[in-house]
Amino acid sequence: MSELINPSAEDELITVTLTLDNDEVVECAVLTTYTARGREYIALLPLDENGGPMDSDVYLYRYEEKNGEPALDNIDDDEEYEIAADAFDEWLDTQELEELDGDQ
Repeated sequence: MSELINPSAEDELITVTLTLDNDEVVECAVLTTYTARGREYIALLPLDENGGPMDSDVYLYRYEEKNGEPALDNIDDDEEYEIAADAFDEWLDTQELEELDGDQ
């Protein structure tokens, strides 16, 4: 399950619908799932009403499958969040390098 979900332009965008703590419903694009220190995480990018990326932060959640269904859990611990955020930043750096290599 450490496989990255990273649709290319030809692939269909994978989305999930989140209900936030304030009952706001947000449609998000799945950027990737990744492993950090033995735990699985998912990075979600909020989308606007037209399906385009919003100018906001990426949401990071703990990710697992329960009974074959994806499940997201909040990351409540600051130290765990730092670990998840650092691993996501490393993934972003890798994506940027691959994009630069593809441009050459």
